Amino acid sequence: MKRKFLTTTLLICCFLASFATVADFSGMWTGTLKTDSGEVYPLLYNFKVDGDKLTGTAKTPKGDLPIDDGKITGTDFKFTVTLGELEIEHTGKIYDDSISVDIAANGSKAHTVLMRKK
Repeated sequence: MKRKFLTTTLLICCFLASFATVADFSGMWTGTLKTDSGEVYPLLYNFKVDGDKLTGTAKTPKGDLPIDDGKITGTDFKFTVTLGELEIEHTGKIYDDSISVDIAANGSKAHTVLMRKK
């Protein structure tokens, strides 16, 4: 009985810690994206989390674009940003102090790390 109680308590704590990390994901995150051709683009995202739904905006030279089809599963996430006809897919992982993001568009792929904007 004691072992069952301890196991249940540990599982609940792990779940709450995971949920706290996701809840902390909301806010502004910044980074840069370097392409294969050497071009560097500044990145700025304003994420909003509601349960497992991810929304918000991505700042571009053409203005703020909405984050579409955003979903969070544990510490993993995915969303799409549409720029004209171009759909830019984002997948990544949430860490305590950073976000690892893989970005794919038109057959090209890139990786970057975002940090919380202060």
